Amino acid sequence: MIDESQGMSGPLPVGPRSDGPREGIPTASAAALEVRNRQLARAAVEPAQRILVHRYRLAGPAAGFELLKQTSQRFNIKLHTLADAVVRIAGPDSGAVQWFPRRVRFVAPALPDLALQGAGAESHALVLRTALRRVLHVTETDMGNVQLAEHGMLRLEKHTGLNRHFTDFFAFVQDSTTLCAQAAQQRQQITVKDVESADIFDDESRHAILQAGSRAAHSLPLTSRGHVLGMISSHHERPLAGLSRTQLTALEKTGAAVGRWLHWHRHTVVLDALEHLHTTARNHR
Repeated sequence: MIDESQGMSGPLPVGPRSDGPREGIPTASAAALEVRNRQLARAAVEPAQRILVHRYRLAGPAAGFELLKQTSQRFNIKLHTLADAVVRIAGPDSGAVQWFPRRVRFVAPALPDLALQGAGAESHALVLRTALRRVLHVTETDMGNVQLAEHGMLRLEKHTGLNRHFTDFFAFVQDSTTLCAQAAQQRQQITVKDVESADIFDDESRHAILQAGSRAAHSLPLTSRGHVLGMISSHHERPLAGLSRTQLTALEKTGAAVGRWLHWHRHTVVLDALEHLHTTARNHR
């Protein structure tokens, strides 16, 4: 765990909560964020559409999108997650009836701290929602968010207690001027004790966090086999003295368990969806 609570010159005095832009700090407008997010969302799906059009000789990008949409709905997987898999995973052999002919399926790993059983233990949305609730319980706050690592970025997936500007601003995280990006790069928990004085943020990121009422934050990587598959961050209304060893240990256990589950989901449910997509496209062709 790394403590990024202060800059090189030591902690700065704690000022009052910022309820609006600080003078001289540029802030992204709602319209600009909407345009950026729409462009990034398209950029995450369009490469998959092109791959499918070329691989299955589809009529055009619209047919590729429809194939992605129908498959994502059938398997209850976000369309962007399925598109990421199409781009990331090597395609089937030419003329192959199956995409993954020798694949072995495994049961979902246990999530004892989340108390999920049966169908709930295989629901992507429910696991992430329950994992966020668990992290907020351990860190004793009611503000937080979940991000998934896709297309080389962190994409906001779940959130609670955070306002529209925050969720729009952090819908996609691509650079290292945020707490979650630093924790992902270093593959370890990071605590920011005081957002106002921590030098980990650039001005726009700092403002987006402060205006949401967050004065401290903690980011927990969701890891499996040395890779960061996602991130859960908690936000706190007041500066923190720091999390206890007991809290950090509990969070690390949760991060590892949810990371293993995400690895299973990617290599089981998502691959099931790709296999179905392949069969559907071959039959239609």
